[in-house]
Amino acid sequence: QGVKDYAIYMLDPEGRVANWNEGAERNKGYKAHEIVGQHFSRFYSEDDRASGQPERALCIAREEGKYETEGWRHRKDGSRFWAHVVIDPICDTSGTLVGYAKITKDVTKEKADADRLAEVTKNLDLALENMSQGLCLFDKEERLLLANRRYSEIFGFPEGRIQPGMTLREIVEKGVADVVDDPEIRQTKARDLYARRRAAIQANDGGAIVEKLPSGISVQLCYRTLPDGSWVATYEDVSERLRSEEQISFLARHDGLTGLPNRANFNDRLGADLDSARLSNGKVAAIAIDLDKFKEINDTRGHAAGDEVLITLSQRMQACLEADETVARFGGDEFAAAKRFEDMSDLSDFIQRLEACLQEDIRIDGYDIKPGASLGVAIYPQDGANIEALLNNADLAMYRAKDALTETVCFYEVSMDEAARSRRLIANDLWQAVERKELQLHYQVQKAVTSGETIGYEVLLRWHHPVRGTIPPSEFIPIAEECGAILPIGEWVLREACREAATWNNEHKIAVNLSPVQLGNADVADLVHRVLLETGLSPRRLELEITESTIIGDKERALNTLRRIKAFGVTIAIDDFGTGYSSLETLRAFPFDKIKLDRSFMSEVEASPEAKAIIRAILALGQTLRVPVLAEGVETRSQLDILLNEGCDEAQGYFLGRPVPV
Repeated sequence: QGVKDYAIYMLDPEGRVANWNEGAERNKGYKAHEIVGQHFSRFYSEDDRASGQPERALCIAREEGKYETEGWRHRKDGSRFWAHVVIDPICDTSGTLVGYAKITKDVTKEKADADRLAEVTKNLDLALENMSQGLCLFDKEERLLLANRRYSEIFGFPEGRIQPGMTLREIVEKGVADVVDDPEIRQTKARDLYARRRAAIQANDGGAIVEKLPSGISVQLCYRTLPDGSWVATYEDVSERLRSEEQISFLARHDGLTGLPNRANFNDRLGADLDSARLSNGKVAAIAIDLDKFKEINDTRGHAAGDEVLITLSQRMQACLEADETVARFGGDEFAAAKRFEDMSDLSDFIQRLEACLQEDIRIDGYDIKPGASLGVAIYPQDGANIEALLNNADLAMYRAKDALTETVCFYEVSMDEAARSRRLIANDLWQAVERKELQLHYQVQKAVTSGETIGYEVLLRWHHPVRGTIPPSEFIPIAEECGAILPIGEWVLREACREAATWNNEHKIAVNLSPVQLGNADVADLVHRVLLETGLSPRRLELEITESTIIGDKERALNTLRRIKAFGVTIAIDDFGTGYSSLETLRAFPFDKIKLDRSFMSEVEASPEAKAIIRAILALGQTLRVPVLAEGVETRSQLDILLNEGCDEAQGYFLGRPVPV
């Protein structure tokens, strides 16, 4: 009677309650006089009684000597509780059944706790088994406590091969044994691999290491040691990510269409050649190459034929190279070559080989195309002491060859500098272009690829010279940057574009290009802020476009300036991505709001699987970084459809709208 936490009472042989303790009263709500003599089945639900469960419990107790279970039981007030029940048969000295002893405990709370734990455990198991990463937990003795299915999938272990209790060394040895047959090599490889894993674990810096498995996949391993000496290891298949990064890295150093080194790559190689020549008193030739009548090929045979010509010529020149020789594509129909040499006969031989590659007919769609090219040669040290001087002088020589009727190769001469005087005249006129009101802004629409909705407009500058007529930006912008006139011109463009956009009856954005010279000016952030205040244009409607070359000179200062501008609410786009440096580090160093894919890829995408693969890689990069990508140079419906299928965000080009004034 003194037990209060348990319901303890006797049943007669038929199952009627014979006595009742205080614990029974507390658990079930009945007073002794209310329940003694009643059948114990009233503690069960109607369904349990109908199924004969009370009688079955007594039967099991008699036959097996004990009945123990858990289940729902009901109180006097109709409420129910989860009960732990034990029924023991009681017999006299002769073995005759005289009744039963029944003990019931309310374990509702314990069941709820157990159910919650089971649910959490189930969810954790579900999460572990559906992780994209492999996961292992080891104790401080290096014994495996748990591992999910993905871990075995990544390393190619059959199901059930890796079991809790195995040591890290045992797992490593099993993995190596699966791919290495020679016992001696297997032992050495397993020992080295185990040592590397242990070193990474003991470093406990949260860093990741990447290993390439024999299956060809690349796995990133991360270890985190816990306070008790155990550790968690995660394993992620990063093969696709590394392939994308490799594609982007290749793109940053090579031409997307031909696979030749690009300008940045070529400059590095030429710089290395110059360094070697300085040490050995040798010579280096820089050769500028421009194809003849390439525009005519594009116009008469189509861009696909033009691309095939570029690819074929690139392959020919690449195949003819010997030691200390380089060939690159700078863009369009512009190529460059370089050679270290001692004797002029070696240079002459190289030039002849290049000419043979460039002049041999190319058969396309049944037609023979004779490409041809003009070559300009500048030689270190007499024609220039650095990369810039050599390439500039090689360009001057190449243009002389292009103008000549009978020559295809010209060597640089000092008199060619006279041609630079024309550039100086243009520079002088540029300083007065704003004051004379010779500049005009045109706007090219930018649209969402999926919906076709207008997103904004890129601001493009036009110069109508009173004598020379319309001078293209590609001609006067570089001169303006050289002479410094880009600062007043750039300020005028920014102010005029913001002023005009502020009068529009819509919220479309304007994208204004920012020159490297402007960004190098310490006042550019103040200029942007001042212009926004003067014109009343909302900062969110202004986007500034920069190329990576814009910030490459003084990167830290340039990025600090861009951060100040971005703090105003102005968005920043990286322009011409896919050419020049296209460094992933730059994307990491600054949170750009948009990536603009260079127009050269769109001109090649319909015929070049490589160009399409590069576009896909950049789009994947944009999606990973959650940065929208805008493709420039969309000129056909087919190009737009490709962008739509590949998931590009935005586009601009003649197909969507030509640049026009307001």
